[in-house]
Amino acid sequence: MMGKSDLRPAEFPRLEHYEPSGFMLPTSHYDAKKADRAVAFIENLRHTKGKWAGKRFWLLPWQEQIIRDVFGIVKENGKRQFLTAYVEIPKKNGKSELAAAVALYLLYGDNEPSAEVYGCAADRQQASIVYDVAKQMIAQSPALEKRSKVIDSVKRVVNYSNAGFYQVLSAEVGTKHGLNVSGLVFDELHAQPNRKLWDVMTKGSGDAREQPLFFAITTAGNDRNSVCWEQHQLAMDILKGRKADPTYYPVVYGLSDEEDWNEEENWYKANPSLGYTIQIDRVRNLYRQALDNPADENNFKQLRLNMWVSSIGGWIPEHVWDWGSKPVDTAALEGRTCYAGLDLSSTTDITAFVLVFPPESQDAPYIVLPYFWLPEETLDLRVRRDHVMYDVWEKQGYICTTEGNVVHYGFIEQFIDDLGRKFHIKEIAFDRWGAVQMAQDLEDMGFTMVQFGQGFRDMSPPSKELMRLLLEKRIRHGGNPVLRWMSGNAVVKRDPAGNIKPDKEKSTEKIDGIVALVMALDRCIRHKDDTEGSVYDERELLIF
Repeated sequence: MMGKSDLRPAEFPRLEHYEPSGFMLPTSHYDAKKADRAVAFIENLRHTKGKWAGKRFWLLPWQEQIIRDVFGIVKENGKRQFLTAYVEIPKKNGKSELAAAVALYLLYGDNEPSAEVYGCAADRQQASIVYDVAKQMIAQSPALEKRSKVIDSVKRVVNYSNAGFYQVLSAEVGTKHGLNVSGLVFDELHAQPNRKLWDVMTKGSGDAREQPLFFAITTAGNDRNSVCWEQHQLAMDILKGRKADPTYYPVVYGLSDEEDWNEEENWYKANPSLGYTIQIDRVRNLYRQALDNPADENNFKQLRLNMWVSSIGGWIPEHVWDWGSKPVDTAALEGRTCYAGLDLSSTTDITAFVLVFPPESQDAPYIVLPYFWLPEETLDLRVRRDHVMYDVWEKQGYICTTEGNVVHYGFIEQFIDDLGRKFHIKEIAFDRWGAVQMAQDLEDMGFTMVQFGQGFRDMSPPSKELMRLLLEKRIRHGGNPVLRWMSGNAVVKRDPAGNIKPDKEKSTEKIDGIVALVMALDRCIRHKDDTEGSVYDERELLIF
């Protein structure tokens, strides 16, 4: 006999009318019996936390849509069409409960002999969150409990009826080869330090199974050079019709960079469980905190609105940088005066050369042209080691490579000389450290070289000026992806007097292009104001 906790609450919405996903193959069809079976299994489980603890897991409409699509859409042979499901959603929308329910269905309800279901995350502790929910669901289900053995010491659930198991895996990649995966629940993919675990668990691990399911569920991240961002982009490309992959099921709840995060109605768009698993008053409180603190703002956007923010604590807000992404007409710049910054770095690292063209009228922007070089022979190594898309950028023409395993300075010197024939480069600012010989060579070619210190004295005024111009939308960089990546990496160091400078040590990744931009902008502004009075008269170094 059912108790009150077994009745669906009147205020708890359900999916009124199910329409199969628009990603079905022409030869696929919706098997209502299989979908109903998955929905019924999950809705007989019980919640484990908060005010819903002990009550049946009634699926919300967005959750039921996912379950019916993933388990009900099948090919001609009756096997699931979708092999990978990518679900991106903000925190507190019932993510862990849904992931645990899917793991249990794959273990008990999928009719898979000797099922092997694995739980993965950035570390064993994170993966144990879903496992702990699943364990408690089993404990509240007599039908599952009598068929199971829960082994907490190794985070393993054994299903006696089909000789299968659900196992939490540690993060070490080397032990994951050779698994015969029938199901994978991958929690918080955005927290993965690299792509190795994802690749090992999803590429070839389920080949011996007829319908393996790789179920990834995550919030947005802050690294746009990660495996999670790669999956996010694939999901968005499929959702918007730019790509087609009939085995991939994409679900993304969140706001785009263009949508207003201050609008409360957008919070509901990003949080389909808002009002049920999370209350609006709680979100409003977090929003008020975000208004007072930039760090809280990034957290609010990422975790509550599922927005992909730049590195936490960065210097240049992503949306501010993107204001300057309007395309640059390089041909129209030929013959124009410009100033350059050269950040040579080491012989094995990125060399950056950035040109800044002063505005031709009062309202016109400063135009930025960046160039980057890496050694050709170390490109693949750097891609694997740094997990940055240097190879893609090289193919797209945003990075040049020089022969050998170190940067070929002679090649760069000739490249700059060729630029000097196209543009009127009045000065090249450079950091004396490591660049003495190249500076001499370029001077012999007829360029005016200016030593530029990397301390607060030289770097603070143009760094502040760069931010002012960005905020005024007077910097146009054309959306160069390498420079955009570096702008997101940049962190500034401050002294007690309030001076700032880009900090290579504290920045999350390379910022050579931003350093070169700051140096070039300094020379550009100093010369522009020779006759007008320098802006640095008001923005010079601060001294106690």
